[in-house]
Amino acid sequence: MPANRRRGEIAAIIAGRDCVLCLTLGALAELETAFGVDDLGALAERFASGRLSARDLTRIIAAGLRGAGAAVSDDDVAGMTVEGGVAGFARIVADLLKATFGDSGETRPDP
Repeated sequence: MPANRRRGEIAAIIAGRDCVLCLTLGALAELETAFGVDDLGALAERFASGRLSARDLTRIIAAGLRGAGAAVSDDDVAGMTVEGGVAGFARIVADLLKATFGDSGETRPDP
């Protein structure tokens, strides 16, 4: 199934497989809880800082995969690989955040 950017979906190759990721409303609520913030504005600000840990990248990618219907845990994602290593994961997160929040130029984590 190809990704539909109009629905906030992106395509990525994770663990050698074509994947679709989407931060649905439920996935965003999950991330609000994980990051300890009260609303989407605070969540967007957290992402805009560009200071995301490896665990943050794992949480965001896992939530995006679950939002698109995959049955994966954060621990499953932590054991996966992508081309480019950590920088590859950061690019996937940046693309997913751009698809979700728009391109304000502030939601890109440093690779």
